[in-house]
Amino acid sequence: MVRDAEATRRRLLDAAAAEFAASGIAGARVDRIAEAARSNKAQIYHYFGSKDGLFQAVFDRIVDATLKDTPIDPTNLPEYAGRLFDRYQKDPQVQRLATWYRLERPDGDDPIEAIVAGNAAKVRAIADAQRAGLLSTRFEPAILLALVLHLSGIWSSMTPEYTGLVKRVSAAKRRQVIVDAVSALLEKGPTTANHTRGIHARRH
Repeated sequence: MVRDAEATRRRLLDAAAAEFAASGIAGARVDRIAEAARSNKAQIYHYFGSKDGLFQAVFDRIVDATLKDTPIDPTNLPEYAGRLFDRYQKDPQVQRLATWYRLERPDGDDPIEAIVAGNAAKVRAIADAQRAGLLSTRFEPAILLALVLHLSGIWSSMTPEYTGLVKRVSAAKRRQVIVDAVSALLEKGPTTANHTRGIHARRH
């Protein structure tokens, strides 16, 4: 029975990931999810409580998988960004679900704890590497993480019209562009503190 329950739960999560990626949180239908999972709506509410609870479970699973499959390496952020690109190539649902999440929960009133914890751990890893002299201090940790994450998903966040301009660029080339861009961020430059002092000096 435990094995059957776990199999049902896994099918529901798989079906829900596809439905949420296609239709978003508001547009997703629990009856379609249940049908695709060869289950029923009662099972969805039994395991997850609500449609929002189901979405959170789907997102938690994606975050956990990303952290396990693509752990951050603060001493090699360019390759980390490249591995994130590989992850998005392998599973396009990741970026689509993240886009729906940003659109439908823009205020972050009910943050997903897996994301909060994952981001905090990454920022700490970057800060520790900077303190140890293993990583450029050109950008403060949270800003550097934002730049790396944005660049890693830049190709999949473009409009279809722009994608058409680079459709002939191979995946390998697009990956290398990301790696090179993050490498350029880490080149020697003014630290955050020095840059801020320079701005104040010019103002006076």
